[in-house]
Amino acid sequence: MKRLINLDLLRGVSAIGIMVYHYLTWMYGEYSADTIFGRIGVYGVSVFYVLSGLTLFHVYYERMKPSGVDVRAFFKKRILRIFPLLWLATGVSVLLSWKAPDPQILMLNLTGLFGFFSWDTYLSGGVWSIGNELVFYVFFPFFVFFSKRNIAFMVVLSVALFGLYLYFSFGVLPSCPEPEQWRNYINPLNQVFLFLGGFLVGLFFKNQRYKNGVLFIVLLASVFLFVFYPVFGPQFAVKTGFNRLVFTSLCLAICFCFYKISMPLPRLVGRGFSFLGEISYSVYLLHPHVYDLMGRFRFQVYPISGYARTGISIVLTLVVSYFVYRYFERVFMRLGSTSAQQGF
Repeated sequence: MKRLINLDLLRGVSAIGIMVYHYLTWMYGEYSADTIFGRIGVYGVSVFYVLSGLTLFHVYYERMKPSGVDVRAFFKKRILRIFPLLWLATGVSVLLSWKAPDPQILMLNLTGLFGFFSWDTYLSGGVWSIGNELVFYVFFPFFVFFSKRNIAFMVVLSVALFGLYLYFSFGVLPSCPEPEQWRNYINPLNQVFLFLGGFLVGLFFKNQRYKNGVLFIVLLASVFLFVFYPVFGPQFAVKTGFNRLVFTSLCLAICFCFYKISMPLPRLVGRGFSFLGEISYSVYLLHPHVYDLMGRFRFQVYPISGYARTGISIVLTLVVSYFVYRYFERVFMRLGSTSAQQGF
């Protein structure tokens, strides 16, 4: 299956954007809704979800049939792609906390079931979105089969998931008390429409061709609006109501443009884009731990400045992510591909 290098670039940029947002937030405090980092902090993860739905469509749509063999192969590959690094990040988080976690919460995290039953009991920073992702994987075979075999069911399912998105955006989130806002926001039913949106981008536009000039104009306009669209107040303002619909549309438009832009790239540039996409999962899950360790070094070993801590953490995260991807993630990815091909 041809690799979508443009999507690798966008995935990598999103991961790095989230990492920088977290580092700056942890060092200097929260960003408001009118700042670029205040928006990246929210919609960087949304872009991940859209890209996930789009990439899985690209890889599986043609080959997946309504059979137990294909569904099992899909889940085996996804389990071997997601869980090893999830376990690693969770284990590091437990070790760095210096206290034993609640056994039930630990079991939910190690099995991934927290995403289904207790999505706000994640043990490692950012893992809530991985719990959401695991829920989305349950939806994915239904998206494929309904869109192939029963378009009416697919329409009903899409409308229902969009209805949930509106329900949370206009009903639940604006009205719930502040302590409950985060828990309701990370509810997988509040996020699954983004995953569906990526799937639908692939379904509707896979075989369509557009001029690169038009796509670049749409992309630049979408990025411009993402940065300058007038929203003020606390960061939560971009997560609710009409503002959320605007930013969701912009995320879908940006992903669509990266998906459809077709440009021959120098080999070195293309390899760089692939590299960003390859290490993005490690960057996303491991950057909180790198920052934590640099903080311990700063206060217990050598008193570096906050700027130095942030800069060194960024470089170390990229280096660590490369080695974790190359010598840890890829082992399980190859195992997943082999087991799927052999029908295990």
